Order: sequence, then C-alpha cells, then structure tokens
Amino acid sequence: MSTQCCDNENYQSNILDKKNSVLPEQSEDSHQEDDGHHHGEQTTSDQPAWIAHWNLLLSLFILTVVLVLEYAFDIKLPKLISLPVNGVAYLLAGWNVLDLAFRKIRRGDIFNEFVLMSVATLGAFSIGEYSEGVAVMVFYAIGEWFQDAAVNRAKRNIKALLDIRPDKVTVIRNGKAQVLKPSEIQLEEIIQIKPGEKVALDGELISDSSSFNTAALTGESKPDTKYKGEQILAGMINLNTRSDVKVTALFKDSKLSRILEMVQDATARKSQTQLFISRFAKVYTPIVFFLALTVIIIPYFFVNDYDFRDWLYRGLVFLVISCPCALVVSIPLGYFGGIGLASKNGILFKGGNFLDVMTKINTVIMDKTGTLTKGVFKVQKVVGQDIDEKELVRLTAVLEKNSTHPVAKAVVDYAGESIGNAVATQVEEIAGHGLKGVVEGKEVLAGNVKLMKKFNVTFPADVEQVVDTIVVIALNQKFAGYMTIADEIKEDAAETIKQMHALGLKTVLLSGDKQSVVDQVAKQIGLSEAFGDLLPDGKVEKVQGYKDQGFRIAFIGDGVNDAPVIALADAGIAMGGLGSDATIETADIVIQNDQPSKVVDAIKIGKITRNIVWQNIILAMVVKVIVLGLGAGGVANLWEAVIADVGVALLAILNAVRIQRINL
Repeated sequence: MSTQCCDNENYQSNILDKKNSVLPEQSEDSHQEDDGHHHGEQTTSDQPAWIAHWNLLLSLFILTVVLVLEYAFDIKLPKLISLPVNGVAYLLAGWNVLDLAFRKIRRGDIFNEFVLMSVATLGAFSIGEYSEGVAVMVFYAIGEWFQDAAVNRAKRNIKALLDIRPDKVTVIRNGKAQVLKPSEIQLEEIIQIKPGEKVALDGELISDSSSFNTAALTGESKPDTKYKGEQILAGMINLNTRSDVKVTALFKDSKLSRILEMVQDATARKSQTQLFISRFAKVYTPIVFFLALTVIIIPYFFVNDYDFRDWLYRGLVFLVISCPCALVVSIPLGYFGGIGLASKNGILFKGGNFLDVMTKINTVIMDKTGTLTKGVFKVQKVVGQDIDEKELVRLTAVLEKNSTHPVAKAVVDYAGESIGNAVATQVEEIAGHGLKGVVEGKEVLAGNVKLMKKFNVTFPADVEQVVDTIVVIALNQKFAGYMTIADEIKEDAAETIKQMHALGLKTVLLSGDKQSVVDQVAKQIGLSEAFGDLLPDGKVEKVQGYKDQGFRIAFIGDGVNDAPVIALADAGIAMGGLGSDATIETADIVIQNDQPSKVVDAIKIGKITRNIVWQNIILAMVVKVIVLGLGAGGVANLWEAVIADVGVALLAILNAVRIQRINL
C-alpha cells in the first residue's frame, strides 16, 4: 500500500526514468506538486527518505507506549494528554497522506485513496478513537515502506543486469594505447580488451580467438569462444587473453545501449490488465465513498436505536478496508517483475502488454535462416559453365560483398583474398531474388532460380533439382554456373518445436528458400507446416491468412525482410544477435542469444506473470468483500480493517516480487 504506487497513472513511467541512461533512485520531477506521487524511497514531497523513516519509527514508538499504558497497565490517559500525544504520532506518520489529499482536493480530485484515508482517520479522531486513527496511518506507512523496498529491489535487479557498460575503454591511436570514454571512440578504431574487462562497444574480433562471458546479454553463463572476424558485443566480458576489436557501432548505437533503452521503454507500456485496474480504481473509489455514506445514513431510517457514533465508526471501517492500493500497487509490480525475469534470461519484452499477448498465442510462425538454423553458411560445391570456377567465385563474391545476407557472407568468405580491390557498381538488391550489379564491365546476376527467370536467363533443368541452398550465377545474361551452400540447424531447434507442441501450439515455417530445403528442415525438426519460395509479401500474405482464420500469432525472424511480418504478428519476436536493426526495432520481443528455445521461456514467463497478477487480484477482492461486509455489520473494527488492508497489500507485493526469484 503506497502513496507512490496508488497513483496508478504515473507509477510505471516513474519506475524507470527514461531521461536517464540508468535506473535512478529518484526522478527529477518527483517533487513537483502536480505529480501527486512519490518516487523510490522519497516518501514525502519535501523530505529525504531517512527523515520519513525516522518519523514513522517515532510515531510507532508513541503508539506502542500509548497502547501498552491503556491495555497492559489499564491506564486511560486524559483527553488533554491523549489528544496531543496521539495527534503528534498521527502527523508524524500521516502528514504525507494529508498533504497529498489536500493538494488533490485543491485540483478537484476528491475521489482518491489519499482523501479516503484522511477522511477515515480524521473521522476516528472526531469520535475519540485516537489510537485507532493513528494505527491506520502507521500501518499505512509501514505498508508503503515495504512497497518502496520491493520496487527499489526490482529496480536494482534490472539495473544490475543491464547497466554494465564500462565507463572507459583502451583505444589504439597513432600507435599508442589511450584510455578514453566509450562515447569518444569512432567507427573502425581498434580497442583492446584485457582479461576480466567488459567490452564497451560492438565490434569485430581481429585477434585470432578469445573466450567471452555473455551472461549479461544472453542469460547464458557458459563461456562463448569467438574467432577472428566474428561479432563482439558490448557487455561481454573477456575471459582469457588480451583481445583486439575493430569498432563497428558507436557507443549510443551498441546493442547493449539499445537493450537498456528497450527495457526502460518497456515499463511505459501498460498491459490490458493494468489498464483495466486503472479504470476500475477510478470507478471503484467514488462508489465506496458513497457506500460508506450509505452505511452511515440509511440505518437512521430503519434502525430503532440508531447511534450516529456507532454507524459513523462502521462507515470509517468501510472506507479503510476499501482502499484499492493492493491492486494498484501489486499489478504493475508484477509486470515489472516479469520484465525483469525475462531480462535475466536473455529475453527483452518491450512492454508489459506483450507478457499478456504471449499467454494468448496459439500459433508460432518462424523464419528459417538465422532463426531455426545458425545462419552460418559454407560453400559446399562450385559448378562453372564455360568459366574457371575460381574466377566465377571471385566475380560473384565482389557482388555479394554488398549484401549482409548470410549466404552472401558465405560466398565472400569462400573467395577470401581473391576479391582484391575489385568493386561492384550499379548494385541492386532484388528482394527475395538476389543481387544484380556490374563487376569489371560484366553484368553479374547472383541469386536463386527466380532471379534467373526474372531476367529470362536459361539454365540447365537439373539446377532446380538441387536440394541444398543454391546461388545461381549469370554473366551478361548468360548462365555461368552455381554454388551450393549448406546451413546448420540450431542444437535446440528440434527440442523447441517439441516443447511448443506440448504446449498445444501450431508451428509453421515460412522461408524464401526453395521448398525442397524447407521441407527437409521441417521434417528434421518436426514442424506442423512449412512453406518455401516466399518473397516478403508472400510471408505477409501467409501470416494475414492465419490471422483471418482467428489464429493468435507469434512470428520469429531475424532478417530485414522479416520486419513487415513481425510488425503484422500479434507478437513479433526478433533474434537479437544476428538480427537486423530494422527487425529488432520492429519486434515486440527480442531474443538476445538467438536460441529459439527462449521463445518457449517467453511464453512461460508470460503465463507465470499472468497467474501471479490474477492471484493478487482475487486475493485482494475476496478479502476486501469479506471485511467490508464485516465492517458494515459492525463485526470488524478499525484495527482489523487496517491490518486486513495492509496485510493484503503486503502479501500481494511479496507475491509479485516472487516472480524475480523463479528459475525457468
């Protein structure tokens, strides 16, 4: 139960201040009057946290002394002493609530939990129940204290996971090593990472090999050995020898910086459950105000020995127990915990709403290359027609150098240094087909058989019968040969599909690769359906067709051509390691280590979060309905009301925090 979180419109935007690159303890505007809320450990609008905590402890001490005197020693303090003593304790514990209530009333906001608590406690003082009025505020503040601790712990957990960017880096300039800030490093510069150091910027390894701890990015603690030419990401930790890395992305553009921004942005997106509770609280609070008035006034017309003081007390009990804080606090905290658990496991949800979406998915549609397969292609065979095979490879590689596709990289790697300084001109990438360009005066076409057909190039019939991925080449509109390229299925792909089927999910493969290759992969890992020979618009058409049939779809991809389908799906999932920038930006969920099995974890995290959130909703509503009835009937007093209210809030908070401790 917290003043910080009961103001539900501002809660999430306050957990992570998007103006900062880390998760601050307090936002700059946490003291502004119009906010009507508090941030982090700041429990009053103008007092440091330690003062507020000491005020609470002093108030609790005074309350304890008064209760011991009254109940243990049967010493009833006279009103002239009891009122000021309890009044001091009341103001120490409740000044913050009274202040917020006054400011909200001044803005015309009457029906809120702060006014509700203020009316209930001042009403208790008006009928002489001083200790009970103080107790309401003290326990309210204790609940707030616990809630602040829970939110701050959640913030620290995510901060520890993500804010791991080093503040300095060693760069080689003019043959000398200099230590600079990562933001001062330019593209193509060489940085050195010593054993035990964190990588500050994304780059390409130029040392022969090195082992890295990638846990901060992927959730996997086992060492990952990288070799010369492979991608190194900011946040990795060098485990053995000194490594040299050529910078390929500026500090602000590194994957780690973008991951941090994504998680910060995530808390600004509310789930449907949160939006419902926010709307519910706005309707619920004025209703309970009027019901409390009804409890006080209506009996006057029906009860013979009507005692205003007795029925006023019942109305006050009704107000205290009806406070919706347990719901408004625990639900966003639950989704925040879900986002934290996902981040810990190398999965980035861009908002709590996508945790909800993943619980409703019944069909998972996947791209092949880079998603189910490693995307690490190698040239297996070269067949030339009327041209030397080495020359065919060289000309093709010069053109393929202009593409980022894994198949193009395989051709370039195979060609090696034979490319020399040759450059392709008039390069045109034809989506779903391949590349066209001019190399050393020759028009070169390199792509699939659809590219040959598009440009009316005649080729042998047996070319279409090749099962492996194939790059067909034409020179000056004449068939010149082809290369076969082999990819490798990811180790966890088959087990992932098995687990998806166990969850009752339909699995579909959509690929631009030819149908024979797609069928082979589908059979090997056990997919429900598989479609090949698809252009980007063909993938969109297939996904739209499934949506029109009522399927709730998650699409997993990594290439630029997957971005439109990812945007169309109910949940778009991008492979964050090999994935293109456009795909990662479009996606709702990012898998950092490119393992398809993480999609199953994402579904599990969504379901865990949903279950805990609904446990809190049911717990809060059941207890409140029971105690509301007891209070209206005169069975429950203010002590029981506040203990029940604070107890429910604390249980809900502890239940929500439990998400972060779960091991998948």
